[in-house]
Amino acid sequence: MYRTAKTITLGILIVVGMIAQAKTARASATETLTVAGGCFWCVEADFEKVTGVREVISGFTGGTVENPTYKQVVRGGTGHVEAVQIIYSPAEVSVETLLSLFFRSVDPTDAGGQFCDRGATYATAIFAGPGQMAAAQQAKADAQAELGQPIVTPIKPATEFYPAGEYHQDYYKQSQVIFTRFGPRSKAKAYKAYRDACGRDDRVRQLWGDTAPFVGS
Repeated sequence: MYRTAKTITLGILIVVGMIAQAKTARASATETLTVAGGCFWCVEADFEKVTGVREVISGFTGGTVENPTYKQVVRGGTGHVEAVQIIYSPAEVSVETLLSLFFRSVDPTDAGGQFCDRGATYATAIFAGPGQMAAAQQAKADAQAELGQPIVTPIKPATEFYPAGEYHQDYYKQSQVIFTRFGPRSKAKAYKAYRDACGRDDRVRQLWGDTAPFVGS
């Protein structure tokens, strides 16, 4: 009898342990969404504030040149756009939510760049990974219905993503002092000055009003 009760108890503990491990595995599992929304410093700053997002990496994608440098991309001819990879926990935030936030953080009616940054390098795009295409298309349709204007942001299959150099990662919160057109400033202050001068938040607020999630980031 004692052995039977002990065996049952042990079995229950094993099952409970397996359930706990499964929950932990689900919580720690991450997926990646790649989007282009103009200046990658701004998109990184926006999405690193979202609950469930583990990390945002600035980089380049969509082009034909392998391992491009920042100078190569902004000079043009590589086919790449500035983009970010959003690494997130689907147990905490859905890809549908991230896509909705993305559309409402950019000007998806502008085919010539974003805000003060002009040219194909700064165009918006979604690079959908496996299983993300339908969600991206629905998010675009929903955003267009809300905005009441044609949305030009293309949805493309995900391609090779190349992280930008360390200089560009987490730019918006770095204390390193650099020389800018605004004078010597920390990267964090230079970023804020750039974002304000570029008119990003003003335009997003004009387009999306109260549904703009990151104005002032």
